Amino acid sequence: MTIWKPELKDGKGPKYRQIADAISEAVEAGILNPGTRLTPHRILAYELGISPNTTSRAYAECVNRGLLYGETGRGTFVKIPRKDLDRSQGLGRAQGPVDFSRNLPFPGPGAAHLASTLSQLGASHDLQVFLDYQTGDGHLKHHLEAGKTWLNRTGVKASNEEIVITNGAQHGIFTTLMSVTCPGDTIVTEKLTYSPIRLMAKRLGLKLRTVEMDDEGLNPDALDRACSASQVKVVYLTPTIQTPTTITMGEDRRKAIAALARRHNLILIEDDVYGPLRPELVVPLVELAPERTIYMSSCSKCLAPGLRVAFLRAPDTMVRSLRQAVALSCWMVPPLMSEVASRWIVDGTASLLTEAQRSNAAERQVAAKKILDGYIFRADPHGFHLWLTLPSHWQSDIFCREAERRGVILSSGHIFAPDNRFDPGAVRINLSHEPDQNRVMAGLEVLAELLKEEDRQGVMVL
Repeated sequence: MTIWKPELKDGKGPKYRQIADAISEAVEAGILNPGTRLTPHRILAYELGISPNTTSRAYAECVNRGLLYGETGRGTFVKIPRKDLDRSQGLGRAQGPVDFSRNLPFPGPGAAHLASTLSQLGASHDLQVFLDYQTGDGHLKHHLEAGKTWLNRTGVKASNEEIVITNGAQHGIFTTLMSVTCPGDTIVTEKLTYSPIRLMAKRLGLKLRTVEMDDEGLNPDALDRACSASQVKVVYLTPTIQTPTTITMGEDRRKAIAALARRHNLILIEDDVYGPLRPELVVPLVELAPERTIYMSSCSKCLAPGLRVAFLRAPDTMVRSLRQAVALSCWMVPPLMSEVASRWIVDGTASLLTEAQRSNAAERQVAAKKILDGYIFRADPHGFHLWLTLPSHWQSDIFCREAERRGVILSSGHIFAPDNRFDPGAVRINLSHEPDQNRVMAGLEVLAELLKEEDRQGVMVL
């Protein structure tokens, strides 16, 4: 968010217009660049000592002038001028900054399939079941059967009695931690990991430790040392297309982790949300240590981000407490959502949409490799993101701020470090969720140019 603040001059017209004119002048002068996020109008009002209604009206005036646009929940941004959008190197037809921060799938053809599925559901004579509480274990039997089919495709054998359905993988992780830990327990993660884990651990009163990684992911020797030094209860890891590093563990590494889990009596949480994207499966940890691994796979990464359905396979000794945690947190997964996911798994739609994601990801990874040639980064050919190591003169936060000034939003590497003092000197670039391929290419070109420049450290970024 920019620290820019307008100067108001007495006797020069209404204050809202003075602010709007100041924004216009700053945009024209290049002080406020396309994609810059402005100070929230209430904070700006406080800083200027005026009414929030005045700053809100000023921003609205700038929207009318075509200078700004707002996104609910995200803020107010400087618009990319039409003339820039029309250039061959422009950022495409969509308004606003190119957003490489959201690790979400390509929008794809899911909407057309959803229309067809909802039409079929509308012709059903038993819709009431989707409007009622689910009894028994909280799931319709055919939803569990669909979950079993989905898990089998990722190499996981499961019975209906071993499956738990959650509202996406994030909910699955949280309910798993709720059910298998107590306040004061220690959870171990990779040194760089899925960022919400830190907040989950804090909320549940857990001690969080990180262990070193190498080119194959979580380092077994480091894990062994951590477990020998303190009483570790749970290990959370993403062994396939890891966030943020994109690393996929080989089978030997997975076997080593499974052996350590048995030696130290650990519970493994295997987050495999990206597993279905890889055409070549690697044996899941749950198949190597089924008695102590809770495995989860989600529809939201491979099919559509709004399809919040995840399937967990757990040892039968843990299923009851997991289902109780789901009931405590949300009572049940909405049965209509589970029905859509189940129908797509059974009728082949899920396979089609997953293949579309693979194809789109592969195309964008090829483009990224060309544009970022000469720089150091990791990527999986079928993954949504890449992990770019910055030249030594760039700090990740400063690089991200400068990229945002130029209309490109991405994720600083430090947000993936539970120890937030650690800066890995890298950024995560998500290629998939921007619908316009031209905008993706243009955004990557902006980053390639920025990488060539000298450090902006010590310079105030507006």
